[in-house]
Amino acid sequence: MSAAAHRRVALAGSVVGAVLVALDGTVLTIAQPALKDDLGASLDAVQWTSTAYLITVASLLVFAGRLGDRYGHRRLFGYGMLGFAAASAGVGLAPGTGWLIAGRVAQGVCGALLQPATLGMLRAAFPADRLGPPIAARTAAIGLAAAAGPLVGGILTTRFGWRSVFFLGVPPAVVIAALVLLVRAPGPTPRPARAAGLDPGGALLLGCALAGLVTALVSPHGASAVAALAGATGAALLLVRHERRTADPLLAPAVVATPVTAAALGILLTASAALFGALFTATYFLQELIGLDPLGTALRMAPLALCMVAAAPLGAVLLRRCGARATTTGGLVVLSVGVLAFGRLGPGASAAATGLCAAAMGAGFGTVMVSATEVLVRRAPKADAGVAGGLQQTAMNVGPTLGVALTTMMLASGGTGQHDALGAGFAASMRTALTVLAALTAVAAVAALRALPAGAPPHPAPEVSG
Repeated sequence: MSAAAHRRVALAGSVVGAVLVALDGTVLTIAQPALKDDLGASLDAVQWTSTAYLITVASLLVFAGRLGDRYGHRRLFGYGMLGFAAASAGVGLAPGTGWLIAGRVAQGVCGALLQPATLGMLRAAFPADRLGPPIAARTAAIGLAAAAGPLVGGILTTRFGWRSVFFLGVPPAVVIAALVLLVRAPGPTPRPARAAGLDPGGALLLGCALAGLVTALVSPHGASAVAALAGATGAALLLVRHERRTADPLLAPAVVATPVTAAALGILLTASAALFGALFTATYFLQELIGLDPLGTALRMAPLALCMVAAAPLGAVLLRRCGARATTTGGLVVLSVGVLAFGRLGPGASAAATGLCAAAMGAGFGTVMVSATEVLVRRAPKADAGVAGGLQQTAMNVGPTLGVALTTMMLASGGTGQHDALGAGFAASMRTALTVLAALTAVAAVAALRALPAGAPPHPAPEVSG
């Protein structure tokens, strides 16, 4: 098969894999109330259908990326996609909440295997100076999935029941997995002189640190959150000590020990925290203060997803013409302005005002996601592309959790009722929360201005892929 055909298959796998994972999360959110009623589950048990997946996937992403670097991203993607399909079908057939949560854990393991590979395959298949457009296509597809997910989930749950949302992705997952596994790169596969070790000790410590962090962020009880955070801190300190002493560290210096990489990861973490924290707040604002139903809320915020889709290809063009520094900084500024402006809306906000704020958030985030991801993946050596992809996916999983946790904490100080002085307490808390998120995004913009390259990074030296 020609190199061009192989690139098309790699891009198709990357896009479809990212879309199926994104759809899985959004449709589940819509289906959870019906799931709760059908299984007679408690609210805590239903919440664990999301929490168990999130903890599992966040703790394994970077190690899964190293497995891809060692054994091949195409192989990890294919097997991960097949496992994800099987786990999804198992969740759809679950007789009770225990089986359902176990199935979500299995989905998390398989999702961790395939997510870094969606970027690793692109890094292996495309020249470094042509990564922008495929990453933009992947970002635009995720935006479409985010926009379509609630609608698809609502239709399926209403007409066929909650189990149908888990069967939705099974056929395309099997098809794309088979395609990626069957289509090989043209010519012999080059191998590095010495494959890097897997560093299971580092993987265990990193997984414990991330699992503890996510548990602390999602825990509703203060004591358990403190205990989880203490455990995460201890594991992180041990991880630093371990990585400095091991011969083959999981977090290789070539990937993490540069200011550009650290800045790109921090930018992705901050931008995703700001966006999802603002979305979480917007849901309560539009439904509790404005009085919209869920469908009306989704329609009012639709410009966000639409502009995110439109910004992805535009971000790739800007990246090529203006460089990473200007493109990322500009996207962060637009995102910050959108979040800040939404925090100034009141109970009488018009659809146009809400839509403009949502559009700014979507356009800014879509641009940042393309540019910061391109910087991170492009600058990583091919031999560490999976670890770079795992770090990017970790930031994109932890960031939203962090944003929601921060806004929840700040919103708790205000009212959430419609009749609380026309929602004055909630409106004040919303203004504070979104101002903080906008300020953090502005700090990230300063970091982008200082740390990211002004133009396109130099072509990397010839490399071989594992």
